[in-house]
Amino acid sequence: MNTRQAKLLAAIIDQFVETALPVGSKRLLEMGDFSVSSATIRNEMSALEDEGFLEQPHISAGRIPTAKGYRVYVKEFMEPSGLELQVRKKFESLQEQYFHRKDQERAYEAVAVLSHMIPNIAFATVPHKDRLYYLGLANTLRQPEFQLNPLLASGVVEVLERRLTDLLEHVELSDQVRYYIGEEHLLTEIPSCSVVVKQYVLRGEPGAIGIIGPMRMDYAYNTVALEMVSDLLRSE
Repeated sequence: MNTRQAKLLAAIIDQFVETALPVGSKRLLEMGDFSVSSATIRNEMSALEDEGFLEQPHISAGRIPTAKGYRVYVKEFMEPSGLELQVRKKFESLQEQYFHRKDQERAYEAVAVLSHMIPNIAFATVPHKDRLYYLGLANTLRQPEFQLNPLLASGVVEVLERRLTDLLEHVELSDQVRYYIGEEHLLTEIPSCSVVVKQYVLRGEPGAIGIIGPMRMDYAYNTVALEMVSDLLRSE
């Protein structure tokens, strides 16, 4: 295959990919990429057909590429698409959606693991999203403090559903576990509960993961559990 034939094959394939229609010599000349006669182009197309790179679906039709033509095209002649900018823009949009979905999955899965390790409420916020996951409420509300004080139980539910995400935005978090107990508690609705919380980072953005439970919770056990589960959320 000579240089002109290679250029011709690439032009035919590009045009056929765009239109799904057989490509004739007239169309190739209209593209302005060939400064030869129509007869020369037809001769070169016939040569490419004889070599198995093109085929003519009908006698009066132009040519379309064969599998052999596509193979040599992708191997030797293919140029970057003129639509590369659109491809990149679409990819970046889908990539961001993909990462957001994965962030949510990782946060939820970490909360699920933590909730199976403790008899309290496990929670986590999701970086890049105004979202809070929590699990373990039913087990927590079975504990004596909540059984004896329905108002305390309803306060926990209210905090989880309405206030915790906003309050965590004003808490000074770090990669060290922090404890909010008794009078220093940030959540006035549940003063006889404690919050154990620390920061984690996903893709450069901070989130919070922690535990809510009665003031008599096992702090040592919960601290170890929280540290171990937060390690699962470290950005790779």
